[in-house]
Amino acid sequence: MKKLMLIVNPVAGRGGFKSFFGEAMQVLASGGLQPSLFFTAGRGDATKFAAENAENFDVVACIGGDGTLSEVLAGLMKINNPPPVGYFPMGTANDVATTLGLPKNDTIGAAKRILSGSPHPFDVGGFGDHEYFAYIAAFGAFTEVSYATPQDQKRALGHLAYVLQGAAQLGKIEIIHTKVEYDDGVLEDDLVYGSMSNSTSVAGIVHLREEMVSLGDGMSELVLVRDPGTIDAYGELAASVLSRRFDSNYLRILHTKHAKFTFDKPIAWTRDGEAGGEHKAIELCNYHAPVQLIF
Repeated sequence: MKKLMLIVNPVAGRGGFKSFFGEAMQVLASGGLQPSLFFTAGRGDATKFAAENAENFDVVACIGGDGTLSEVLAGLMKINNPPPVGYFPMGTANDVATTLGLPKNDTIGAAKRILSGSPHPFDVGGFGDHEYFAYIAAFGAFTEVSYATPQDQKRALGHLAYVLQGAAQLGKIEIIHTKVEYDDGVLEDDLVYGSMSNSTSVAGIVHLREEMVSLGDGMSELVLVRDPGTIDAYGELAASVLSRRFDSNYLRILHTKHAKFTFDKPIAWTRDGEAGGEHKAIELCNYHAPVQLIF
């Protein structure tokens, strides 16, 4: 029987993992995976658990949201030849699960997928010198929503909490003068949003077309949104994004392995839905397939 390291975030998804948890563990055991449980108590625990213990297991899996998965991958980046990773998506947005087509908020379904799925190469993002992100690092309009929304609202309202908090920010969108140096050139413009990502889903609202994203090709998607200037232009931009046309004059989607962002002042970032600190200059990169995700 193979050994499974299972890292559990007990507060993710309003604690929904508790439903059918025993049955899910039985599914894993019946399929030849003997789980050992590690419960997180705070931010950074999943990274520490993975870095210190993953080498002793055949498979690592986590129960939680995208932030929990992000922490696990950050821990695995600290060891050589990490084991493949399974994911029980129990978060609010579940962007990674949407990208991978995994069952959401369904412990039994996720357990079955871990047993029946196959490991696939997965790129990990580098953020500065020693930090990582699983699927997105971003700044600008609405990016602070995911970590500024209080945890009790996330648990009580789920995805609606993000939408309500985002609507409250409509009157304070900041125009950010930005210089972006990437693989194929340099851009300088007034932006309201910028990101580097490896996902077809962002915040559960914006969905890139599948043919635009390859999860293990060593390239990330660079998304830049210029200031539309008027309410009507904002509406045009929103319609383009939500309809997945991406043909707005205010939007650019590029592919790159590396990007350096420089601003006139420190700007707040998010990494996988959590606060990423303020930076006047920051370099992001794509680590080509250092881990494998099971899906």
